[in-house]
Amino acid sequence: MKYRKLGKNGPEISVIGFGTWAIGGGDWVFSWGEQNDQLSQNSIRAALDAGINFFDTAAVYGMGHSEEVLGKALKGSREKAVIATKFGLVWDDKNNITRNGTYGSIIREAEDSLRRLGTDYIDLYQMHWPDTDVKAPVEETMRAMEKLVQDGKIRYVGVSNFPIALLDEALAVRHIDSLQPPYSILAHQVESDLLPYCIDKGIGVLAYSPLASGLLSGNYTFDSRFDEQDWRSKSPSHTGEGFMQNIAIVEQLKDVAAQLDITVSQLAIAYVLANPALTSALIGVRKPEHILNALAAAEVKLNESVLTEIKKIAKSARIVMPINE
Repeated sequence: MKYRKLGKNGPEISVIGFGTWAIGGGDWVFSWGEQNDQLSQNSIRAALDAGINFFDTAAVYGMGHSEEVLGKALKGSREKAVIATKFGLVWDDKNNITRNGTYGSIIREAEDSLRRLGTDYIDLYQMHWPDTDVKAPVEETMRAMEKLVQDGKIRYVGVSNFPIALLDEALAVRHIDSLQPPYSILAHQVESDLLPYCIDKGIGVLAYSPLASGLLSGNYTFDSRFDEQDWRSKSPSHTGEGFMQNIAIVEQLKDVAAQLDITVSQLAIAYVLANPALTSALIGVRKPEHILNALAAAEVKLNESVLTEIKKIAKSARIVMPINE
């Protein structure tokens, strides 16, 4: 496994990270369907054994369930792992989700996450989405994060899905160690502005959905359909005309991958890791083979001609991410 430093101040983390969105289980609005907790824990331990040290979760994944599963799997191995979780998506007793970046809410969420993870510190604490509901100022959110750092509850501060304007506001208060944007061959808009910005500011970049929520896994065909409990069954990227268009692109990418003697998923991971802004590509995992099959991508180097060909093929991609991932 290869490792890169997270921004200018952060820890060394594996270039392939373990994403835990799916292992939250089936009982929430952005579920991937029912999961087997024992299989999820086996996957986490397999990743550790393979040299992966970065594990990314969020409080909202399964309404805390993903954090609990991760905490159980890492019991006895905490010192080997860099744990990242997210806050800012809170839910009520009916599982209605709202965005909240207020000081008090963040402090409470951190304590809840620490308890579910079974640890006394979180390595990287990230704001999941900008607060568009309560509309707390970014300055208030950053003050709460700084308090958690000073108290030893968290070690590094990150944000997810932030545009440059909000990053500027956050940086006016304190340094941001990482940004987590959606980034893949099929969703490459961040290449023009966000990624260069992060290089300039010394912010690490963690790419989520580098396999475009499964589209770039190579496992789907034009006839594939998603279970109705899976959020992708309602996504315009994974249904209807958008799905057909994206699968057509993936079929062309398979030819590129075959020429390099790698899989299309390995090609997709290598593509995002080729960008100099990237620290780690977060791979969604439900089974040990998902993470083990991704490992070889860390060794793949794509030359400029291949990168240019990939961009040309993917020009017409249609990707829409769920608004509360």
